[in-house]
Amino acid sequence: MQVITAAKEESARRRVPIRPALELVIERKRGDAPKPLGRILRDMGVLSEDSLMRALEIQSKQAGILGDILLAHGMVTEADLTAALSQQYDTRVFGRNDPLPDPELMDRFGMQRCLLLNCLPWARAGDVTLVASARPAEFSRIRAELEALFGQVVMVLISETDLHHTILRIRRSRLKLWAETCVPEMESCRVMRGQRFGRVLGMSLLALACCALWQPLITMSVLTVFTTVFLLLITSLKLAAAVAVMRDRMRPPSPVPGNNVVRHRQPIVSIMVPLYKEPRVVPRLINRLSRLTWPRDLLDILLVVEENDHATRAALDRCALPRWMRVIPVPDAPLKTKPRALNFAMLFARGSIIGVYDAEDAPEPDQVHRVVRCFQNGPPTLACVQGVLDFYNPRINWLSRCFTMEYATWFRMVLPGLQRLGLAVPLGGTTLFFRRDILERLGGWDAHNVTEDADLGIRLARHGYYTELLDTVTMEEANCRAIPWVKQRSRWLKGYAVTWLVHMRAPRQLWAQLGAWRFFGVQVLFLGTLVQFMFAPLLWAFVLISFGIPHPIQDIAGSGVIAGFIAVFLFSEAVTLTVGYLALQAPRHRSLRLWLPTLHGYFPLAVLAVYKALWELISAPFYWDKTAHGEHEAACDSITVAQISSATP
Repeated sequence: MQVITAAKEESARRRVPIRPALELVIERKRGDAPKPLGRILRDMGVLSEDSLMRALEIQSKQAGILGDILLAHGMVTEADLTAALSQQYDTRVFGRNDPLPDPELMDRFGMQRCLLLNCLPWARAGDVTLVASARPAEFSRIRAELEALFGQVVMVLISETDLHHTILRIRRSRLKLWAETCVPEMESCRVMRGQRFGRVLGMSLLALACCALWQPLITMSVLTVFTTVFLLLITSLKLAAAVAVMRDRMRPPSPVPGNNVVRHRQPIVSIMVPLYKEPRVVPRLINRLSRLTWPRDLLDILLVVEENDHATRAALDRCALPRWMRVIPVPDAPLKTKPRALNFAMLFARGSIIGVYDAEDAPEPDQVHRVVRCFQNGPPTLACVQGVLDFYNPRINWLSRCFTMEYATWFRMVLPGLQRLGLAVPLGGTTLFFRRDILERLGGWDAHNVTEDADLGIRLARHGYYTELLDTVTMEEANCRAIPWVKQRSRWLKGYAVTWLVHMRAPRQLWAQLGAWRFFGVQVLFLGTLVQFMFAPLLWAFVLISFGIPHPIQDIAGSGVIAGFIAVFLFSEAVTLTVGYLALQAPRHRSLRLWLPTLHGYFPLAVLAVYKALWELISAPFYWDKTAHGEHEAACDSITVAQISSATP
C-alpha cells in the first residue's frame, strides 16, 4: 500500500500517467505466449498476407528483425508498427504528447547510451522506473544494466522518431556541445582558438622574413637544403609505397574461403552524408544511394543538413525518401564544419558500422557488402576501411585531368603502399567506414579541424588501430576550376598544418605511441608536404641553370652540391611520372598517361594554396572554405556500373 501511495505522489509531481505501467509489474502467466507480430499487424488490417509472407521470407534469409524489414520495405508505417508492438508486449505507448521524462534519469543513464540503445528512462514511481524503449525485442538484453542503475524497471513503448524528438527537446544544447568537444582536448585543435596561436605563427613568419632580408644568401641556402631533404624523403617514401603495392599485386591471390553459409544477423550499416547548401545534388544523390545492394532493413542512411540550410532542406522535403533514409538537421551554431555535423549525426545512427560519403559521391552498388566482409575477416584492431576515390568528369579540361592523375596516384599507389609499409594512413574524406565502438572510444571527429579525416587517421594509429585500403571505387566530381581548386587545396593544406601542430604538442608521447617508423612517416607526410609547397620556388630556381643563368647560391655551394640538388630534383620528377604511369592502369585512365608531363604546371597551383593556408592559420584557423558541387553531375549519368567497376586496377 505504501508503494502505491508513493507511486501516486511521484506521478502527481511528474504528471506522468503511471497506473497502466505499474499494472505491468504483474507478470504474464507462464502459459501466455506473446502473439506473433505479423499476425497482429494482419489482424489490424494494415498488412496483407502476401506482404507478411514476403517479409518472413526475407527474415529467413538474413535473420533480421521482422519489424525492421516491414518498415524498410514500406509494408507498414512506424505508427502501425508501434501500435502492434504495444499489443504484442501488452504495454502502453509513450510519445511526444506525453509529459516530458525526468532529465535526471536520462542524465544518469547517459544521453549517448539512450540514443545508442533506443531507450529512455522516463519517470520514477516509488521503487519502479518506467523505461520507454523503441526496441522492445532487445530490451531483455539491457535490462540488467538498467536494473543496476534504477532497480526494478518496467518497459513501455515509444517510437524511435518520438524518442529522438524527446531527447532533443530536453538536451539539445548538451548534444550541440558534445558534437563540438567530444574529442579529448589534448588531441583536438580547438585550443588554437585564441589569438595567441595566431600571434606566435605570425611572429615566426616575420622572423623568417627578417632573416631573409638580413642574410638573404645564407637563409636561401639553408632553406634550399631543408626543402631538398624533405623532397628526397617524400619521393623515396612514394617510391617505396609503389614498390610495396606492385610487389603485392604480383603475389598469387589468397584462396577464397568455402561457401558454407552460416545464417546470422548481419550488422546494421549507417552511412552519413553531410550536405551544406547543395540543393542541386539532392535528387541524383538519392538515386545513387538507392543503387546500394545492402539489405534495406540493415541500411541506415542519414542525410545530414544544417538546420538553417533552408534550400537543401526544401530539396529534401520534395523527395519521397524511403524509410531507410533519414534527414538529420544539425542545430545551428557559429561553428559549421563537416566533422561537427558528423559527430551530431552519429548520435542518431543505428549501425555498428559507420560510413561517410560526400554529397556528390556515386559508390559501387556492392560496396557495403565488401566493406562488411572486410571487417568480418579482419582482426579487432581493424578500425577503418578506406575505399578508392575516382572522378566521373576527368576529361572536362586540363585541370580535371591532372586532378584525376593525382587522385589515382594517391589512392591506388601511395595510400595502399603506406598501409603495406606499416605507416599511419591519413584518411580521405569519403568512402570511409568505421567500427562504431572504436570511433566512439576515440571521441569521433575533431569538430574544429578542417581536415578531420587525416587527423582521425593519425589518432587511430596513435591508439593502436589500423586502416585497411579496400579496392572498391566511389566516383565523385573533380574540382576543375582554378580558383575553387586553390580554395579547396588551401583548406587541405591548412588542415595538414593544424594536424601536425596538434599531434606534435607532445613529441615524446607521439613517438611512444607510434614508434620510430610511424613517427618518421608522420613527419614526412605532414611537415614534408607543407615544406615542399612553401619553398618550392627555391627549387624551381635550379631550372635557371639549364638556360645558362647562374643560381644565386652557386658560388658558395660549389658545382658538386648544385649537381646534387639537380639530381634530387630529376629523381623526384622521374618517380612522379613513373608512379603516375603505374597508377593509371585502369582502361578508362590509360589515355591520361599522355598528360602526365603536364603535371609540371599543375603542382605550382598548390604553392598559391599553401600561402593562402598560412594566412588563414593566423586569421581564421577553423574557417571551412566550402567546395561547390554539382557543376558536372550529369557526367556521372553516362558511367554505367560496369564502367565504374572496371576503374579498379
